[in-house]
Amino acid sequence: MALATARDVISLIDGFSVETTPASSAKVADFAEHLVLGTTVNVTFLPGSAVEDTIAVAARLRREGFEPVPHIAARSITDIAMLDRILGRLKDEAGVTQTLVVAGGLDRPLGAFASTMDLLATGLFEAHGIRKIGVAGHPEGSPDIDETALKDALLWKNRFAAERGLEMYIETQFCFDAAAIVAWDKRIRSWGNTLPIHLGVPGLATLKTLLKFAQMSGIGPSIRVLTRQARNLAKLMLVQAPDRLLLDLAAYKAADPDCGIEKLHFYPFGGLAKTAEWANAVAAGDFTVDARKQAILLGASDPARAAS
Repeated sequence: MALATARDVISLIDGFSVETTPASSAKVADFAEHLVLGTTVNVTFLPGSAVEDTIAVAARLRREGFEPVPHIAARSITDIAMLDRILGRLKDEAGVTQTLVVAGGLDRPLGAFASTMDLLATGLFEAHGIRKIGVAGHPEGSPDIDETALKDALLWKNRFAAERGLEMYIETQFCFDAAAIVAWDKRIRSWGNTLPIHLGVPGLATLKTLLKFAQMSGIGPSIRVLTRQARNLAKLMLVQAPDRLLLDLAAYKAADPDCGIEKLHFYPFGGLAKTAEWANAVAAGDFTVDARKQAILLGASDPARAAS
């Protein structure tokens, strides 16, 4: 595979989105201090949390000039009336036009919905004017679902989106291993996937923090990548940027016209400020790629250098 140019990196990161939780958003005085107005910001709905918190953060983001994408977790929705109520409030209070629909992290559903498909099939998203919908993707597999079930679910979502005329995309869990991502993209294309991929990548954080989140999520190849790095104890507390991952993915996207990766979605494990500052600089072309094509160096003063 050819090595990535700065132009390839800018093309990959353009239009990136970020993740926030209700708890972490409470620590952000003003999202406009960190993000370009209009940036898409996902808002989690985690097991055991109050959906009202997700709605409140979505409404705040809309007021501050951002595009909120609340998560809707199937296994935390008790019945169709609750789903209708949540979607209605998101539309009325936050002007929501897109959502990310996931099964959710509960082992047992609280009510009638066990899967993303159960929620989508209600037709309530379209009824509330929500026609852009993200669904979960798992480049390194899922500890809860075997590959046959993942394939069946993905093809169902492809058919459903085509039949309903929905703008559906796959948003993935975070991943640190470019080889695993490339193999997964090629595999799901061979299954027949045509949904664009919004690829989850880690923001800036220490290696220790990245390892913690990777182990919590059970992402195998990525844990092995991080564990190899962690053998150097001096690196554990150093802040890591995903530059090598972006360079590898940018090269892949540039080389393969059928690549399914449409954009990047950042998980700011080390805090929004660090990740946003880095991602904004890269998106603006304020960087160079080192001579070995293995690192992104911030601070290019001449935009033409980043476009070469």
